[in-house]
Amino acid sequence: MKKLFSLALIWGLGCYTISAQELYMPRNIKAAYQKGTRSITGQPGPNYWQNHGQYNMDITVDAETKVVSGQEEILYSNNSNDTLNVLAIRFVNNLHKPTSPRGGAVSEDFLSSGLNISSFAVDGETYKVDSKSWGTVGNVKLKKPLNPKSKITVKIAWDYPLSKESGREGQIDPNSFFVAYSYPRISVYDDYNGWDRIPHTDRAEFYNDFNDYVFSVKAPKNYVVYATGDFLNPDEVLQPEIAARLKKSYNTDEVVHIATADELKDGKVTAQKDWNTWKFKVDHITDVTFALSNHYVWDGGSVIVDPKTGRRASAQAAYNPTTGKDFLNSVKYNINALSWFSNNWPGIPYPYLKTIAFQGFADMEYPMMVNDSNFGDPVFAQLVQDHEVAHTYFPFYMGINETRYAYMDEGWATTFEYLIGIAEHGKQAADDFYKKFRVNSYINDKSAEEDQPVISMSDQVSGAGYGNNSYGKASLSYLALKDMLGDVLFKKALHHYMNTWNGKHPIPWDYFNSMNTGSGQNLNWFFQNWFFTNNYLDLAIGKVAADKGKSLVTVKNFGGFAIPFDVVVIYADGKKETIHQTPAVWKVNQKEVVINIPSTKKITSVTLDNGIYVDATPTDNVYIVK
Repeated sequence: MKKLFSLALIWGLGCYTISAQELYMPRNIKAAYQKGTRSITGQPGPNYWQNHGQYNMDITVDAETKVVSGQEEILYSNNSNDTLNVLAIRFVNNLHKPTSPRGGAVSEDFLSSGLNISSFAVDGETYKVDSKSWGTVGNVKLKKPLNPKSKITVKIAWDYPLSKESGREGQIDPNSFFVAYSYPRISVYDDYNGWDRIPHTDRAEFYNDFNDYVFSVKAPKNYVVYATGDFLNPDEVLQPEIAARLKKSYNTDEVVHIATADELKDGKVTAQKDWNTWKFKVDHITDVTFALSNHYVWDGGSVIVDPKTGRRASAQAAYNPTTGKDFLNSVKYNINALSWFSNNWPGIPYPYLKTIAFQGFADMEYPMMVNDSNFGDPVFAQLVQDHEVAHTYFPFYMGINETRYAYMDEGWATTFEYLIGIAEHGKQAADDFYKKFRVNSYINDKSAEEDQPVISMSDQVSGAGYGNNSYGKASLSYLALKDMLGDVLFKKALHHYMNTWNGKHPIPWDYFNSMNTGSGQNLNWFFQNWFFTNNYLDLAIGKVAADKGKSLVTVKNFGGFAIPFDVVVIYADGKKETIHQTPAVWKVNQKEVVINIPSTKKITSVTLDNGIYVDATPTDNVYIVK
């Protein structure tokens, strides 16, 4: 690829040709562009493909033994041009095995024996699979190669124990379980890395194909099952009054108490069979998960998420009425979040039919579900729930490789968390929270780990670097770009990126190229500054000089990031003037810029106000004119 290239960019009614420098690419990413699976225009290339699975699963949860067992049939399509001689099978819950790699120490209650595969077959032919030796990814050598553009049927029977210590999944209490990553799945085979065999650690997040699912969950009497997807048989597993309330909640903005604590205690919620089988279906989604409890109360409501069509989305909550006080308003929080995200930022209608907040411990997102803690702080609880629901768009609407590029989803969720926080609590409160939880610890830590380039692969940076790159710095870059482009153009570019890569697997270079195309601008200087450097946040006033009826303020950028800032001028007559500078001022010279203040009035002081871009050395942001 040449150092310079030209892009013919279609934007609005015009055609723009932009000369843009090439951003650094690893060799495997360059190869994907050369093969035509990705394009420098930000579109999937003419040869783009992604593999696909149709999963049909029957799962059983034994509430006494705490064992999850199941059978699944996967119709797997190899849409690539490659012949596959092995299948990589991913089972994240093997993280609980003592032999699996982790980022820190765990308790005995966290550990378990992991996955047991009792049978495995491909196209009707039986395989002998020793899953006991597997980590979070195992390999099965195929007896017959899977040719390009062909399909196989994989059948697996399996079981595993729910860990006693709950985090992202496991036992919440002796009779409440969050069952995530509950089935063996065929790992992603993609155009730039081949099989995704990166071992899963407790810090890492996820990367999955968009698959279709039909699944059932068999649970004991009086256990309510909450799951991703369309709930197909409420009249079979719920008593009539409860089913009627659930259906009512689908069409009202009001909070409906679907099942109360007394009703659960008295056996008046589920069908009174020894076991009930709950059925669900959903297409084109990266994962399914479920949870169950025999004593969590169940609330629901709904909200219009697409004003053009009147489409509603269900907002539900399941929680312990004794310990889950934060969840009393959870449905209201969800209704607000679904509406706000749909109509403001990102401004794309919530794409699913529901979201469910389940009281647990992880503060973690899943398609159509969140597993959140009870904090004892309603404001903080709302912010966490907002953050997790925001993940609907990144990584679920967009099939982000979170394991390698966590900043492509956590950074956006942090950005949306901040923007909705302004609407909910005011700008000052949102700014204070953002600085406290997303920036202060980073900028006050001078270790090299904090200043690793954001483009670094997330699974290969330190703990401090992972958190900062994934959340704070990435979010600051998105907000800086919003400031520079303005809301209208930024949203136009963002929607171009999201519409282009919805349901696909974008990587950082697809984001860069899509935003270039969507904005009609060469933004590579900005992406180079924010993603490929060791920059940090540190501005300073160099000097203030009077010059022919104006004042010149020299601002030095010691940290290097192209950030927005305000120049706050106090005049001798006591008047104050605030002059905003967007990140565009750093395009030509990223070390120093001179701000022209066209006034003949005497200045007494000049202050730089970086807002949420907390300065590493704020003492040199004030200049007193002598």
